[in-house]
Amino acid sequence: MDECAKKFLIITSATGGGHTSAAAAIADGLKRFSAPDCLVNVVRAIEESHFLAQKLADFYNYLLRHHQPLMKYYYAAIERFKPNESNLIYRLGVNYLRQLFERFCPQVVISVHPMTQHVFARVMKELGLLDTIPLVTVVTDPCYGFWRGWACEDVSLYLVATEEARQQLIDYGINPEKIKICGIPIHPKFQYQNEEERLAARAELGLDPDKFTMFVNAGWIGGGNIPRIFEQMIDQSDQIENAQAIFLAGRNEELRNEVSRLSRKAAFPIKIIGYTDAMEKLMRAADVMVSKLGGLTTFEALASRLPIIADVTTPPMPQESQTANLLARHKAGILLERANDIVPIVRRLIASPAEHTALRLASAKIAIPDATRRIVHEITRKLEQSETDIQTATSPVVHMP
Repeated sequence: MDECAKKFLIITSATGGGHTSAAAAIADGLKRFSAPDCLVNVVRAIEESHFLAQKLADFYNYLLRHHQPLMKYYYAAIERFKPNESNLIYRLGVNYLRQLFERFCPQVVISVHPMTQHVFARVMKELGLLDTIPLVTVVTDPCYGFWRGWACEDVSLYLVATEEARQQLIDYGINPEKIKICGIPIHPKFQYQNEEERLAARAELGLDPDKFTMFVNAGWIGGGNIPRIFEQMIDQSDQIENAQAIFLAGRNEELRNEVSRLSRKAAFPIKIIGYTDAMEKLMRAADVMVSKLGGLTTFEALASRLPIIADVTTPPMPQESQTANLLARHKAGILLERANDIVPIVRRLIASPAEHTALRLASAKIAIPDATRRIVHEITRKLEQSETDIQTATSPVVHMP
């Protein structure tokens, strides 16, 4: 590897699947759109920093999988107690954080998680790096109402999805000059395909090419309200027997086994899948997705022109409720407020191709498929600006006689 290759460090966490997807998209984009020989390292800083931090992340995922209605209390506790700004949490993880800089020698640090800004800014200050290495935050929540932890005055550059997200940072006290609107960092593989690609995706999954296809997405963690919604689909399956379904169980093997058992009673065929890195193929094969409204998942579906039946059967976290409002406002999705409404909604979409087509077109209007390219451009420009500033500061001053 070229010693002069640009070096990027991306900070993420496997709390929910969106942050991991964002990190992967940016890593791919840096090599694709910036420099093929650049060095990109992705670390799960929360889980890797200390045992206690890992347990907090595990607890988040436990609630997300098994007790989604309680997530609002977790959100409120984080907002109140601010563990990301805690001296205790910092002391527990500071050695790990310092080792990251010694190991990777990054020229840019990129955060895609709201719990990492403050601790990284603090260690960079102590190491004397904050003035020479840009700390860039890519906010993965697209709408107003997200975690206050995203906001840190020491961040050099903020890249956000929408004007609403920009306004939230401003309301949290961030200098507007630090904020640029670029979109959500989704992988370029999430894009609208023609009908031939759709049929090919269905053939690869062993699905009927002509049947209305529902993608029931329980997320990478495999849980939340989606299993309960799916049970309603099974109980009323005789009403949608001319459809077919893909069920994504994620990393939840127990859920996968339970869905396999339930599917024996279904009047329509079901393809059950565990964790996969090929989400784009599932979206490509589907006519509609039933899902919780994670920021990344939502915009991946929009880029794929895949209408969403959004789970709002329990009050979503604030940032997700605004995403639901975004879909409803632009008529790019349908909000599912009661689990037993799922089958009537699917029946309506099957019976009304015009409504389904309108949803697809509305999805295309609010999608930002080139967001990753724009994010990479802004990160690269920030690095070049930093390098210029360093050269200017270290250049000797020549006094003319």
